Amino acid sequence: MSDFHRVRRLPPYVFEQVNRFKAKRRNEGADIIDLGMGNPDLPAPKHVIDKLVETATKPRVDRYSSSKGIPGLRRAQANYYGRRFGVKLDPEKQVVATLGSKEGFANMAQAITGPGDVVLVPNPSYPIHAFGFLMAGGVIRSVPAEPTPDYFTALERAVVHSIPKPLAVVVCYPSNPTAMVASLDFYRDLVAFAKKHEIFVLSDLAYSEVYFDGEPPPSVLQIPGAIDVCVEFTSMSKTFSMPGWRMGFAVGNERLLAALTRVKSYLDYGAYTPIQVAAAAALNGPEDCIAEMRAIYKARRDVMVESFAASGWSVPAPAASMFAWVPIPERFKHLGSLEFSKLLIERADVAVAPGIGFGEHGDDHVRLALVENEQRIRQAARGIKRLFDAADTRLHNVVPLKQSA
Repeated sequence: MSDFHRVRRLPPYVFEQVNRFKAKRRNEGADIIDLGMGNPDLPAPKHVIDKLVETATKPRVDRYSSSKGIPGLRRAQANYYGRRFGVKLDPEKQVVATLGSKEGFANMAQAITGPGDVVLVPNPSYPIHAFGFLMAGGVIRSVPAEPTPDYFTALERAVVHSIPKPLAVVVCYPSNPTAMVASLDFYRDLVAFAKKHEIFVLSDLAYSEVYFDGEPPPSVLQIPGAIDVCVEFTSMSKTFSMPGWRMGFAVGNERLLAALTRVKSYLDYGAYTPIQVAAAAALNGPEDCIAEMRAIYKARRDVMVESFAASGWSVPAPAASMFAWVPIPERFKHLGSLEFSKLLIERADVAVAPGIGFGEHGDDHVRLALVENEQRIRQAARGIKRLFDAADTRLHNVVPLKQSA
């Protein structure tokens, strides 16, 4: 397979190495507490499932759908943006339904990227933000993940030293993996920068409703004139616990969305119509299920911070997202995130996501997902404490782990 051009551009998938090691331990009988993949464990809301079942029994719904989404779904997403962000969208030209935000990002990259085009991507960042463009023939230049004034210094430097001039900049707040949140002031400066340098902004807002402290995370499209240069991607996966339904959206700039729509028209016929109808019911329906989801994740976050601290591992409390971005303890830092992740599986029965999978600047961290209940999180903390307590005499056992990948 290494002979294929696009496959040659992709490094080995780090998370697959962890998954293989996790499967091996489970086959040996280990009870692995999986905090690695951001795969929501909560059920989808009952009224959404009921709408899916009701629609699936109707005639003609098994036929091909529309790749850009049925009109009712696009209207529902436009109405959501109006309620939540005060942003007015034309559902005909400024909203496209996607098969999850990941597919939307990947096909946007295919739609707008030419060979050698430069795209500015945070490092660390969710893999599709970089590899969608690499697979499309683009070139990635890393910029910081933190939404601070230093970010714009790095952005200016990247623009000055990039040939050709960058095509677009990717942002993701609340961030996967770092859980950082951006302010409207940050977005205001970002939109001004993008207009000054004539580049596009691609914003991943998949965690817009998963927040715990302070104000709800904003949308870049709240900035006046942002729609001239911006497209934003959202998802039903986290907000409504619908990850396997594969339902997301791209909204914003008409030119970019027209390009995305054209590419998608060659590649898919859209999601199964009952899923689209049920997704519209979710967006138009009661929001108590969203508040309940937030409360559950917040309780898990608090338990993780408390119990992991008691185990000897300090976990910074995330203000948003369903992740904690946690520095590797100093005495294990020399291992790097992949070997430390394997050590946690081997000696603590806990799986996490190694930071190196999100970029080389993430290698001194791991990502913990809030996808296990409070009891299991406390159990994970106890396993970690056993590992830490025995570390001085058992660290020599790390060496063979490299051979097991």
